[in-house]
Amino acid sequence: TLAEILVAVAIIGIGLVGLAVVVPISSYGVQEGNQLSTATFLAEQRIEQVRNASWSATPDADCVGVSPGGATPTGVATSTKCTRVADGSTGLAACVSGGACTTYPDEAAVTGFTRYSRTTRVIDCNVGAGCAGVTNAAMRTVRVTVSYTPLTSSGVSPVAKTVTVDWLVSQR
Repeated sequence: TLAEILVAVAIIGIGLVGLAVVVPISSYGVQEGNQLSTATFLAEQRIEQVRNASWSATPDADCVGVSPGGATPTGVATSTKCTRVADGSTGLAACVSGGACTTYPDEAAVTGFTRYSRTTRVIDCNVGAGCAGVTNAAMRTVRVTVSYTPLTSSGVSPVAKTVTVDWLVSQR
């Protein structure tokens, strides 16, 4: 009958309104997860670059470098014992052993991911602090921080979010 149809339409309408409220919230959640995953990927990408860098006692080579400031690093990692060719895919500049070289520069906008910035700090474990209590001249902590401005349901958030990954590396 007509009354039953009207009741069914009202119930379906209430259900559709409920779904319409949830869609923006769920799409924000998907977007937030995507941005967080991208930031984590970019941090892990830099960690892999550092892990693959040469750092050995014999021959004396150090393309990992150390950031100034000890346990609370304040600047980019540098080295005078690094020899490498420039790599356009990673953005790393050429280094010649004996000259000052920034091993992993800060990036205000990561190539291919302009909404993300990345900093890399390297802490010498010979100091002890910042290395999970390890004091060893053949170990360093690499701290990669990726910052991004998340998208929200109302546009771009005024508050940046960060992802930080710490990794111990050892001399080979």
